[in-house]
Amino acid sequence: MADLAPHELRVLVAVERERGFSAAATALGLTQSAVSHSVRSSESKIGAVLFVRGRQGARPTAAGVRAVAHARRILRMLDVMAAEARGAENATVSGPLRIAAFRSAALYLLPPVLERLRTRHPGIDPTVRIVREVGPGAAGEVAAGRADLGIATIGTPAPMPPGLIRSVLTEEPYALVHPAGHPDPRSLPLVDWAENCTSYTKDWWAGQEWIPRATVEAEDDGAVLSMVSSGLGMAIMPELSLTGAPSTLQITDLGPERPTRTVGYVTTPEQARTIAVRALIRELRDLRPTRSPHMKPARHGRAG
Repeated sequence: MADLAPHELRVLVAVERERGFSAAATALGLTQSAVSHSVRSSESKIGAVLFVRGRQGARPTAAGVRAVAHARRILRMLDVMAAEARGAENATVSGPLRIAAFRSAALYLLPPVLERLRTRHPGIDPTVRIVREVGPGAAGEVAAGRADLGIATIGTPAPMPPGLIRSVLTEEPYALVHPAGHPDPRSLPLVDWAENCTSYTKDWWAGQEWIPRATVEAEDDGAVLSMVSSGLGMAIMPELSLTGAPSTLQITDLGPERPTRTVGYVTTPEQARTIAVRALIRELRDLRPTRSPHMKPARHGRAG
């Protein structure tokens, strides 16, 4: 099989990103016929149809999804090769570092880590993309080549994409959060959000007869906190989501049998060897999570 050239990889990525040959041609400054010829050539070299053409544009086939993911990762490593070669003499590196993370990790876990990273490696320019931990989540962004490293929940029912490296950073407990001073918080309606519903706490959750079916589902954990703070219900949330919770909320420990959420980083074998990602991993491993100051001990019976 003939090798694909970098410009052919860029065409595949552009067609998938723009969802069409004409739009990809505009983005790349090429003619539509040149883009079509490049895709046909790539399909011939690979031996598989990569895109289904139609009136609505171009949709990647299963082979196309895999090919585009590899194309992004290869193109990214070409950029890294150039950046690391330029900084080889003084052991420095510059350029973008792409991070994908779920909301609470992006808001509360990453800022001090990135501050230290920039102090020690001012040439690295980190960017953070917030993704929902539903379906592929942050790990899917890494597998697809859209991120160099992802902060993800590990151990959920959603399968981890194959071929990735992962490592645990912290295991955080879930707690009951409710309006401060409420005499019987477990009697309140349950407020939840989609990412929490897909967590690996389902077995524990199913065994808790006191937890009602969610009557309110918010967009994210921040909206859940706002609703609970307004007295609309109670929620069961992981500790990272409770960072900076207002004083109008009370956070009650669920006891020694409480569920936990495992948070870690995910990257590819090739990115794990790069200077920028190794530097970020060192800062992440130095992370020292702190317990919420609002956390109250568990009580027997009904929490109050």
